[in-house]
Amino acid sequence: MTTADLLNKIEQVVIALAAFAAVIGLLLFIIDRAPKKRKDFFQLVGFVAPAFILLIIGLVYPAIRTAIQSLYDAKGNFIGLDNFVWAFTQPDSLVSLRNTVIWVILTPLASTAIGLAYAVFIDKSRGEKYFKALVFMPMAISFVGASIIWKFVYEYRPSSANQIGLLNQVVVWLGGQPVQWLQAVPANTIFLIVVMVWIQTGFAMVVLSAAIKGVPTEIVEAAQLDGTNAWQRFTNVTIPGIQGSLVVVVTTISIATLKVFDIVRTMTAGNFDTSVLANEMYTQAFRAGEPGRGSALALILFVLVLPVVIYNVRVLRKQREIR
Repeated sequence: MTTADLLNKIEQVVIALAAFAAVIGLLLFIIDRAPKKRKDFFQLVGFVAPAFILLIIGLVYPAIRTAIQSLYDAKGNFIGLDNFVWAFTQPDSLVSLRNTVIWVILTPLASTAIGLAYAVFIDKSRGEKYFKALVFMPMAISFVGASIIWKFVYEYRPSSANQIGLLNQVVVWLGGQPVQWLQAVPANTIFLIVVMVWIQTGFAMVVLSAAIKGVPTEIVEAAQLDGTNAWQRFTNVTIPGIQGSLVVVVTTISIATLKVFDIVRTMTAGNFDTSVLANEMYTQAFRAGEPGRGSALALILFVLVLPVVIYNVRVLRKQREIR
């Protein structure tokens, strides 16, 4: 990039910021000059309208366009629901659906279980904050960065060469032969899921640790006086006390898992039967030149995410009513 290009980019950023400031200033001026009787209404419209417009432009319009595009083929011919029929009949698409189901079942359960166990074990320990930081650290890494790290862990070299992959080096030390982990079907899907669990466990641990600290100590002490052991207090006191947080953690990780793309794309590009819906959607829309099929997969992914979001909202609403 030349100096002229850099200055041009800076100029564009400055103009965009100035335009944004001008729009906000104009809104504030209009609201301030509005009649007193309708001032609250103008304030509401003035601050909600920009977000509403951006929502329509960035979400509603693309969703409608995607739904329409899913009814057409690559040549622009109307084919009805044929793209959806393809999604549920073709082997590659069925593999993506199957892998997505496996991801959604295993990732939230494993991440939540490990995060909860870790939160319980380190609760009120001397080095609690350091232990939390250690597990939460992968959350600060992008999915692509984490994928590259784990790709080195799974790296394969022939037995005659020096191993640079940690896992294969351990296998060699134990007297075994190096394995092509990312090509071993169907175990390679599990190896990819491990990366997602490694990232999401920190999120589960932090949320559940905060929830555990919110359980009233009086209830825990009362259960202890009743002669209950640690496991009984955990199942009968702690779990019911953090049930709302558990639901939030599981549903949040489930939504993130349904949309997983970076890990699969970076580590295997969807090869060796590891593709998931988001990756297959990208492949069909931008690699295979089939935007209709990609749009159909996007709608299927949206339908799968929607019930999880609705359930999460209902649970949060019930908790708010109880409070």
